[in-house]
Amino acid sequence: MGFVRKYLSADGLIGIVRHSLLRQDLKPLIGSDYSWQDCFMSGLAIFGFKCPSLLQFEKMASAEAMIRRNLRTLYKVKKAPSDTTLRERLDRVHPNCFRLPFKKIFSYLQRGKALEPYRYLDNHYIISIDGTGQYSSKKVHCKNCCEKKNKKTGDLTYYHQMLGAVLVHPEKKEVIPLAPEPIIKGDGSTKNDCERNASKRLLKDLRREHPHLKALIVEDALAANYPHLSLIDSLKMDYVIGVKPGDHKYLFEWISDLTPKKYQQVDEDGTTHEFRYYDDVPLNDAHHDYRVKVIEYTETKKSGGQRRWSWVTKLNVTNDNIYKIMRAARARWRIENETFNTLKNQGYHFEHNFGHGDEHLCSVMTMLMLLAFLIDQVQQLSCRVYQKARQHVGNFKRLFEKVRVLIEYAVWDSFEQIFTFIGVPEGRSPPDTAMWPRS
Repeated sequence: MGFVRKYLSADGLIGIVRHSLLRQDLKPLIGSDYSWQDCFMSGLAIFGFKCPSLLQFEKMASAEAMIRRNLRTLYKVKKAPSDTTLRERLDRVHPNCFRLPFKKIFSYLQRGKALEPYRYLDNHYIISIDGTGQYSSKKVHCKNCCEKKNKKTGDLTYYHQMLGAVLVHPEKKEVIPLAPEPIIKGDGSTKNDCERNASKRLLKDLRREHPHLKALIVEDALAANYPHLSLIDSLKMDYVIGVKPGDHKYLFEWISDLTPKKYQQVDEDGTTHEFRYYDDVPLNDAHHDYRVKVIEYTETKKSGGQRRWSWVTKLNVTNDNIYKIMRAARARWRIENETFNTLKNQGYHFEHNFGHGDEHLCSVMTMLMLLAFLIDQVQQLSCRVYQKARQHVGNFKRLFEKVRVLIEYAVWDSFEQIFTFIGVPEGRSPPDTAMWPRS
């Protein structure tokens, strides 16, 4: 257990990523001063150091001897490429090359028993899936850009989106991202088609990479269609997926003639949870034989404010478990709040254009960003040294402000050394003077 747990720290996780990428069958960069590993790990370091752009990363690495030396010790980068070279190299790599590190880290989390607290509702793991935008421009584009045409002016907007998938739990802020799926031009001409086609790849890859995972898929109402739900069934997964009266008229008209089962629960704070649920309901008129269970839920606050949700599922729904099913379904929002919003607002610069390229650069940079985010989330969940450093400084952004300062002024053997230096101020001694630059 301890042997596995040592890999659930920054240094161990970076090592897992590096060794996973070494296994990729890529043609050697003949005549280049930079190896594939230097390019991959430099890309990861951009997001590990929370740099706002490739240009700033290049300036840091070229102007500061300490940064170059820390890249060697912390990320094993022998020679950091320029921002132009990095863009050119990573643009040629297919995003699928970065799936293996996600799988390996997940495997170490399982072996280290770090995911046991995430079991929920008959030992399911809740997987929240949703799409988000990465990039948009009226001029710069590549062959994989999706296109949106303005009906009035005829102008084209080029954009990239991705479909994210994260392991969530109603009672935990930490999320565990799985490999995302880029949404590309060939996926369709509408937003619905694009997300649906990308979700087919994502779900099939998820089951192939995690064949025994007891998954409970939670998604919004866009996913409540027969092709998608039947695919989830065929992959031996369960689901709790939103439905809306406006999008699923046949289903809501059907249940309006039925007598529901009812359950009510009142919390200590006065919040009332009211449930109405139905068995054996046809999803729609086109697929009348495909039957689901429907849950209608109303939350009423003590102040009188109300909110309503509805979901479909094939889980066995009873008065004993319906509250937990509701909480699992509402945990879907953690992909928006704890994932996409964190990437946008907590130093990862998700909506910044780190480069577009002609083929895969936009998607590859997103993969590397999600790997850096995964490393941070795993540490927050499992690494005591990191937790102590985070607790000492107060918040995530301030922690990495301190890390950036420290790597500019000293060479560190490991992230463990850095986080120990930050997290134990009363017992630390100054770094070895050999670490500091000579005047």
